Amino acid sequence: MSLHSSVGVDHAAILGVGAHRPSRVVTNDDVCEHIDSSDEWIRQRTGIEERRWAARDVSVVDMGLAAGREAVEAAGLVPADIDTVITATVSHEYATPSAAAMITEALGATPAAAWDVSAGCAGFCHGLAQAADAVRAGTSRRVLVIGVEKLSDYTDVTDRSTAFLFADGAGAVVVGESPTPGIGPTVWGSDGSQWAAIRNTSTWPDYRDAVAAGERPKWPALEQEGQKVFRWAVWQMAPVAQRAIDAAGITADELGAFIPHQANARIIDAMVKQLKLPDHVHVARDIVTSGNTSSGSIPLAMHRVLADGAARSGDLALLIGYGAGLSYAAQVVVLP
Repeated sequence: MSLHSSVGVDHAAILGVGAHRPSRVVTNDDVCEHIDSSDEWIRQRTGIEERRWAARDVSVVDMGLAAGREAVEAAGLVPADIDTVITATVSHEYATPSAAAMITEALGATPAAAWDVSAGCAGFCHGLAQAADAVRAGTSRRVLVIGVEKLSDYTDVTDRSTAFLFADGAGAVVVGESPTPGIGPTVWGSDGSQWAAIRNTSTWPDYRDAVAAGERPKWPALEQEGQKVFRWAVWQMAPVAQRAIDAAGITADELGAFIPHQANARIIDAMVKQLKLPDHVHVARDIVTSGNTSSGSIPLAMHRVLADGAARSGDLALLIGYGAGLSYAAQVVVLP
């Protein structure tokens, strides 16, 4: 007796892109009402001019669903065509069930397989890798990959080191079969020795112990060691990006766009310089008006460069996500 195996396809590609941006705009001046800082300081240090925060009653599932619907439509499909949903997020309000399962039901894609990816700001690129591998292996045919965050729920507005960084939003892509290569090999990894560099400051035991002691529980806000993360991203991520270019069998001259995680404009500038990207390569700078949306930043930036005409369908784009973990992932893709 022998086992049968799935019959896959040779190539996978991104078939469509979608996005959701909350309507509420939060300016640097708004942020500075709670911290001792200025619009000029925030712009110089991060490149951020404004960010979007979702309404109190809007959830990760709501935003992910909106972006997912647009991606499915852009791919020329209907929800029933989706057989797998992967959601990258660190801000879903439930530890379980997954946001992906809830989005699948709301979308009308049940009984698609569904799970969440928790890899911080690298989550979308991890989910994209899983989707491409599943399609090529024959485990899935059409995969919806969503990157979504509601980080305003986990932002301490009085913390001068982080209050201006984090934002809300969702981006999504559909991955499916392609006659030609559309998603290059993924270069990924992590450095768990630096796990504390970006972290959630409160856990259930902390909350329970505070209540038992009659103290006020600490809000589970995000904290990061800014300088440590900055140095790691600047010096360690450019070589990872170069490895993704090499693994795809291309050179930087063949790229049409560079779409990195939107963490900090200075990090982006440093990576562009180290990679020696030609002037014709469009560099996504969605951070200016969207802030840091963690798992949502790369698909949101991809959606914007295509909508603005800064990059075109068929262009090669280098993606790289990096953040909490410290985790990272990079790949070259063909834009849909």
